[in-house]
Amino acid sequence: MSLRPRGTAAVALAVAAALSLSACGGDGGDGSAAKADAGGDKKAAVATGGKDFADAAKKTAAYGTGAKPGEFPRTVTHAMGKSEIKAAPKRVVVLDVGEFDNVVSLGLKPVGYAPSEGDAAIPSYLKKGAGNPKSVGTINSLNLEAIAGLKPDLILGSQLRAADKYDELSKIAPTVFSIRPGFTWKENYLLNAAALDRTEQAATALAAYRAKAQKLGADIGADKPTVSMVRYMPDRLRLYAKASFIGTILEDVGLPRPKNQQIDDLATEISPERIDEADADWIFTGVYGDAKATQRDTARSNPLWKKLDAVKEGRAKDVSDETWYLGLGVTSAGLVLDDLRADLVK
Repeated sequence: MSLRPRGTAAVALAVAAALSLSACGGDGGDGSAAKADAGGDKKAAVATGGKDFADAAKKTAAYGTGAKPGEFPRTVTHAMGKSEIKAAPKRVVVLDVGEFDNVVSLGLKPVGYAPSEGDAAIPSYLKKGAGNPKSVGTINSLNLEAIAGLKPDLILGSQLRAADKYDELSKIAPTVFSIRPGFTWKENYLLNAAALDRTEQAATALAAYRAKAQKLGADIGADKPTVSMVRYMPDRLRLYAKASFIGTILEDVGLPRPKNQQIDDLATEISPERIDEADADWIFTGVYGDAKATQRDTARSNPLWKKLDAVKEGRAKDVSDETWYLGLGVTSAGLVLDDLRADLVK
C-alpha cells in the first residue's frame, strides 16, 4: 500500500519527492539484524548490508495507509502487519528518538517516550515542543506497565527495537512499527505521519529539508571536501557509513566520503591504533555517553591522529551526538545541515 493519501496532487507530489530523495540517501543497512544499532544501542553489532538493505528500503517505502485526509477509522500497513486506528490519535507513546522527533515535528506532544540507554533526559533540541512525556523504560528495556498506565491511543516504534514486544504492545493500543530507525528515516516519518493523519505536514517538512540540503550542496560548491564520521562508544569506535542517518544526510548534500565509509553498511569498526583510517578533509566526531568511558582519549593520543591534516589544520571537530547520531528525524536532520553550513560554507 502506498504512503500517499488519496488527497490533493500537491501532497502526492511532495511525498514522491521525499521518497525519491530518501532512495538516493545510501544503501547498505540491515533491518533484520537483531538489535543492529542506528543510534545508541551499545550492545549492537554493525548492520549487515547488500540485498537486505535494498529490501528494507523498498518495503519501508510501501508502508502506510490509503485513507483520505481526516478519514478514520484507517488501517495502516507497517513492518509487523496492519493496525486499525479508530480515531485521530491524541495520546501517543514513542519508543525511540526518531519517533519522538517525528511526532513533535508534526505538532503533537507525546505522553510517553523511551529514552536511550543511560539517559532519561528529553533530547534538548525537542524540549520546546515535547510537553511533559513520561519515561516508559528505555529503547532496549520497555516498561509495558508504564506504557499501559498512560492509556495511549497509538504506539510508534520499530521492528528492530521491539519486535518481541509487539503483540503485548498491540493489546495496549494500535501499534505501528517501521522496520528500523536510521537510514530509512524519511520513510519512517511518512509512516508515522500516515498513522497520525498528518501526511501533508510531513511531506512539506521533507520537501523543505530537501531544498535546504540541495542549497547547502550548491553553496559549498563543486569542489566538495571529503567528510569522515567518527563515533566513540563505550565498547567500540566506529566510522559511520552510508546506511546510517548521518550517511543519508551527507549524501543528500552531495558530500563525498572516504572509501572505507562508502560501504553498504551502518559503519565499520576500528581500534584506536587504526584511527588514521578516519582521514578525510573534514572529520566530525561524536561521543555516545560519557567520553571517559570510551576510547576517545586513547585514539586522540595516537601520533597517527595528530599527524592527520584535518587535525593539524583545525578541521577535526566534535559534533552533537544527540542530533548527528541519535536524532533520527527531520528536526535533527535540519540541525545537522545548519552545523555543516557553519563549517563548510565560508
